[in-house]
Amino acid sequence: MTVEIMTVTMDDLTQAIKNSIDSKRVMEETEAYELAYRVLNFFGYSDRIIDNILEPEDRDAFYMLEDTGILTTEREETTLYDGREWRIHYWIFRKERIAELISRDMPSPEDESAEDSLYHDLPADVWSRGSN
Repeated sequence: MTVEIMTVTMDDLTQAIKNSIDSKRVMEETEAYELAYRVLNFFGYSDRIIDNILEPEDRDAFYMLEDTGILTTEREETTLYDGREWRIHYWIFRKERIAELISRDMPSPEDESAEDSLYHDLPADVWSRGSN
């Protein structure tokens, strides 16, 4: 069961970012918080922003979040008064994906060490080589 997100909060986005990162790369809480803070500074209480306000390094972060499914892009085309076509690119929160990532159970360090505990239960002589 996923919870519908009306407004994306710092806590929501921080948790979604942490849970979206590959399990082989652990993102620290502070790093996820800083990225969430940076992104939310652009969005504010809106769900959509125009792309041309981003600097290249900010856009790189947005592309990373697009790869995780947290953000998506949209394009709008309009005709200018002189007949030229004008494209406007937007970044949009994918709230359903954010809710999914928030509710995802990430393995805890205790769960990951459960495999190690199998070997800790073996007697020490199991590890010694016998002479043939």
